[in-house]
Parts: sequence; structure tokens; C-alpha cells
Amino acid sequence: MKFTAEQIAGVLDGEIIGNPNATVYKLSKIEEGTEGSITFLANPKYLHYIYTTQATITIVNSSFVPDGAIATTLIKVDDAYLSFTKLLEFYDQTKKGNKIGIEQPSFISESAKYGSNLYLGSFSYISENVVLGENVKIYPNCFIGENVVIGDNVTIFAGAKVHSDTIIGNNCAIYSGAVIGADGFGFAPNEDGTYTKIPQIGNVIIEDNVDIGANTTIDKATMGSTIIRKGVKLDNQIQIGHNVEIGENTVIAAQTGIAGSTKIGKNGMIGGQVGIVGHLTIGNNVRIQAQSGVARNVKDDEILQGSPTFGYNDFSKSYVHFKNLPKIVAEIEELKKEILNQKNGNNG
Repeated sequence: MKFTAEQIAGVLDGEIIGNPNATVYKLSKIEEGTEGSITFLANPKYLHYIYTTQATITIVNSSFVPDGAIATTLIKVDDAYLSFTKLLEFYDQTKKGNKIGIEQPSFISESAKYGSNLYLGSFSYISENVVLGENVKIYPNCFIGENVVIGDNVTIFAGAKVHSDTIIGNNCAIYSGAVIGADGFGFAPNEDGTYTKIPQIGNVIIEDNVDIGANTTIDKATMGSTIIRKGVKLDNQIQIGHNVEIGENTVIAAQTGIAGSTKIGKNGMIGGQVGIVGHLTIGNNVRIQAQSGVARNVKDDEILQGSPTFGYNDFSKSYVHFKNLPKIVAEIEELKKEILNQKNGNNG
């Protein structure tokens, strides 16, 4: 599908500098721009590419004034990065189209209820007493368990599994391979060294505007609910244990694991490969750097790094010494020898 600069400027409420009839049909990075592509410039590090890019259209901030000749047509907007994100969303929706209908073979229980504009992909299974809202899109090979409630404008991508009693709010996206509501990791040790499984009878609640990345797993509660609050964004391959609660608008990067019954506050940012032990309380606006290990409660507004974690500034200062530790030890050993030699000399 092709779009002109004039059409794109209309979507973005931008000002055209150049040819309003310039036509594009694909997206590109500014350094890899080719004829027929649209790109953007937001990071000053890439400023020099504006003078050499072959992209037909470039989105720039309204404050941008070129220092030399440029070949690309400009669309000036208040925020180039956010505008390009908006354009990506528009492009994505256009590319996907508005899928509607029930493909075969698939199964919908007679007791299930669903709103208008449902899309159900082939080989998907909708169990008893499921309730689906308006404009729900369920791609092929998905499983929706008994008594699941899914709100409006929710997309569940191919191969995702939503187990029984899960509640999902409006405007959510669950990506391929995600598993929502499987049993939590609960086993009681026996005297003979074996383990007895603890029944997991709770559920998962996912509030509005939540994104759950591919192959992420969210376990249902032992009792009560595992809760993902509104606006949370979860990357791929994250493990959320039973009875965990993640606060509003918290974002978590890939391969992080959160053990059972930990409560995380709102507006947090957690990097990749972070490990968080169970039964902790982590405050609001907390920042945890990648590959950190959290084993204590965390107050509001803390910034942490390391394993076990401590203050980010302290970690940065200490790291200078960590990497020089062999040298420091050698210097200490040398000083010890000098002191011993002086003592021996004095005693002699």
C-alpha cells in the first residue's frame, strides 16, 4: 500500500517541507533509507544522515533547520519519535487489516458468548462459559480455558494459551506462545524427601492496556489472584510467579523472573535478566538495572544494581574497584611485605 507525504502529514498533523506528492510504501532506518521509504530523525547522533539518506520522506522535529542541501521531503512534527511510533501503529493496523470471522477447523463451546467483529483463527479452542468482548482477535492455535472473560479490543496472537478463570481487560495484546494462568510452582516437602503438589485454585487478572510479550508466563494464584495492573508492559520470556502483583504502568524487560507473592509498585522500570525473590514489597518508581538480583524489600524511588542489589551510585563507584581487585590485592600484599621487612629490620 502506498501513501503520499500529504496523507501522512494529515495523520500526524505535520507540516510538509518539500514535495507533498512524494510517495512511500515502506519504512526504514534513516541510515538505510532507500527510494520509496519513510524514516525519522529524533536522535542528534544520526543528524548527519539527513544529508545523505535516500529515504523519500523523513519525519523531523518542528525545530529542525537543515544546515545544507537535502534530497528527502520533510514532515515537521512536535515530536518525531512519537509521531513515527504513531505511524508504525497505523502501518501495522493497515498491514494486518481488520480480520473478522471464524475460521475452520476451530471450536467454540455452545455456552461461550462473544461480541461483534470476532476473529477466531483455525485450530483455536474456546471453552465453556467464556465471554469475549467486542473486536476480539484470536489468531490460530490458541486455547481459551473455561470461564475466561476477555474485554474489548483484545488481540491474542498465534499459539497463546489462556487458562481457566483468567480475566483480561480492554485493549490488551498477548503475544505468541504466552501462557496465562498455568499452575504456580507450589510443592510441600515430605519427611521422606518427596514433594506433594499444592493445588492452585486462584486465577490471573490482567487489567486494561496491558501488553504481554511472546513466551511470557504468568502463573495463577494459589488462592486469590495474580494481578497485572493497567498499563503494564511485559517483554518476551518473563516468568511471573503465583500471587505476584505488578503495579500500574510498570515495564519489565526480557528474561526477568519474579517469584511468588512479591508486590511491585507502579511506574517501575525493571531491566532484563533480573531475578526477584518471593514475598517482597517493591515500591513505586523503582529502577532496577539489568542482571540484578533483588533479595530485600525496596523503597519508593530507589535505583538498584548488582547481585545482591545495592544503590546504583554506590555500585558504579564500587565497580571501579571490583575490576581492579587483583591489582589492589597485589599492592596490599606488597605493602605487607614492606611493613614486615621494616619490622624485621628494626628488630635486627
